[in-house]
Amino acid sequence: MATVLKFGHRGAKGYVAENTSESILKAIELGVDGIEIDVHRCKSGELIVFHDFTVDRLTDGTGEVSTFTLLELKALNILEHFKIPTLKEILDLIDRKCIVNIELKGRNTALETVTVINNYIKNSGWEYSDFIVSSFQNKELIDVYNSDNAIPLGVLTKANLDEAIDFAKTIKAVAIHANFSLLSKNNVQKAQEQGYKINTWTVNTPQAIKRIKSYNVNAIIGDFPDRL
Repeated sequence: MATVLKFGHRGAKGYVAENTSESILKAIELGVDGIEIDVHRCKSGELIVFHDFTVDRLTDGTGEVSTFTLLELKALNILEHFKIPTLKEILDLIDRKCIVNIELKGRNTALETVTVINNYIKNSGWEYSDFIVSSFQNKELIDVYNSDNAIPLGVLTKANLDEAIDFAKTIKAVAIHANFSLLSKNNVQKAQEQGYKINTWTVNTPQAIKRIKSYNVNAIIGDFPDRL
């Protein structure tokens, strides 16, 4: 049986505040093969690493992420003492120690993400294989594909594996990022026979991890990467 890759969900979300530099460092310390992060574009144009569309749940601020400048976001506190990082800050921190799965969360994130990835490949010794870009938003994935079709793409789904595969064919995606509740040994095998990797999320309990591993998926994304 092939080795199942371990991906830290938003860093090591189960241990440290999600999508923070500290959470990323914790995931690396736990020996992950990859780290999944989320990006939005803020008002001043930079890509920031943050999951929600508003800052309300995690920070001491309130409002939509896209209405804040980077300077304003940097002034906010996550769970009292953590800060919101930029994508570039996280890539510098990871420094090719593992694969980076960038989920395009907000609108209009695709082209700036391509620019950042191309810059790291051209100037910092990274390779295309160090990245995978995923999204629930088909338009964002299409924009990445049209801008640079060498960037590995993953189609996110929590509803329908077959529909995700149908769309994946149109953008030459390399992976389907499916919610683990959608998966069976049979449909994982069928997807892999069509050439797709199955990278599944968010798998946290010992029972679920054991079951999903028995399906021979390619990667598991979890909040507690040391359990994977």
